Amino acid sequence: MNIGLFFGSFNPFHIGHKAIASYIAEYTSLDQVWFVVSPQNPLKSKSSLLDQYHRLQIIRAEIDDVDNLIASDIEFSLPQPSYTIDTLAYLKENFFENQFSLIMGADNINSIHRWKNYLQIINHHQIIVYPRPNITYTPIYKNVTFLKDAPIIDVSSSFIRKSIKNKKAVSFLIPEKAWSYIDEMNFYK
Repeated sequence: MNIGLFFGSFNPFHIGHKAIASYIAEYTSLDQVWFVVSPQNPLKSKSSLLDQYHRLQIIRAEIDDVDNLIASDIEFSLPQPSYTIDTLAYLKENFFENQFSLIMGADNINSIHRWKNYLQIINHHQIIVYPRPNITYTPIYKNVTFLKDAPIIDVSSSFIRKSIKNKKAVSFLIPEKAWSYIDEMNFYK
């Protein structure tokens, strides 16, 4: 099986995440897209993160009935902070029958040189890059596919968190089932 790994904090999961993953699952050769919920991104502060199990459950609530989208807790049992190269090694060892590709935005591919063992990632894995607003990408690596026709949705999790805290309506930026879970649990308020 060819699986796309969409890593992220998903703090919170929003329409941009779902739209991109759905597009990639439907319009590429991938069989599934896994939302890999990162307990802690080594390049971000953990202080504003909702508990990892809640972030996972929010995604599961939204995509439970979608066959080719999966919410993954694979990094929960790995050392923190989460490094992509370590997760890929774990997946290769434990799910050797599958091929794993990475899904990332143009902003991430432009800064991949800051990642731990980034050349090993680039040289051994297909990378699928989706466009981001106001970010240009010049192909410099092999194994990189740029999805120029993918939807561009300019939504940020930090904007959503701030808006919820300030009692602004943002339910239109979060898929319905995910929003119901967030609202019912009073998260980000």
